[in-house]
Amino acid sequence: MTDTVRADGRSTDQLREITIERGWSAHAEGSALISFGGTKVLCTASFTNGVPRWLTGKGKGWVTAEYAMLPRATNSRNDRESVKGRIGGRTHEISRLIGRALRAVVDTKALGENTIVIDCDVLQADGGTRTAAITGAYVALADAIEWGRGKKFIGRNSTPLIDTVAAVSVGIIDGEPMLDLAYVEDVRAETDMNVVVTGRGLFVEVQGTAEGAPFDKHELDALLDLGVAGCASLQQHQLTALAPSTGSGTSTGSGNQL
Repeated sequence: MTDTVRADGRSTDQLREITIERGWSAHAEGSALISFGGTKVLCTASFTNGVPRWLTGKGKGWVTAEYAMLPRATNSRNDRESVKGRIGGRTHEISRLIGRALRAVVDTKALGENTIVIDCDVLQADGGTRTAAITGAYVALADAIEWGRGKKFIGRNSTPLIDTVAAVSVGIIDGEPMLDLAYVEDVRAETDMNVVVTGRGLFVEVQGTAEGAPFDKHELDALLDLGVAGCASLQQHQLTALAPSTGSGTSTGSGNQL
């Protein structure tokens, strides 16, 4: 990568400061408060013994997600969608993305006929809310699964989680590929992309758009390489947060250069 220094002092291939506070909610079966720099998302996982009617009797579980943004998560207040009387297209899209990302690393047969609903609520937005939500949701999901195992809803030797999953944004700004865009970068990116990657380095989803000039394959490869490396670093934050030895269940990183 180049020696370009960004507005917040990071290099082009550096994550923002990442913090994962596991078990933030006293009531949810799994939870994590995750921060990607100024973006903060509360992820809670609710475990229910049973599945939707369309899955009853099939011996499989279900994992789904809902995403929402608090009215003052941004610079100006936005009305709650519940008050508007309808859920916006962006909210639907992100909710489905989070659900797909999590289901990609879940063995639904091993989960048994149980349902886990992940709620991702953006407390403060500074770019990358959907990627932070996916990364934090995995931690909440892992704890909810262990809660279900402790209650004997899941077999002691079952392995519902078959991999980790994390997500990060990448983009091209002033011709430079960059990792983990803050809002001031995202709004002027020539190319904007979200990359969802498993712990094994497999892609779950790639959402990329040329906001300005079209991008070529060389630029695409550079962005994907940044995304894969960024997600590998985020996986380490997830594993650190979930490790029993961390005590408080908090992972904090300075966004070291990859």
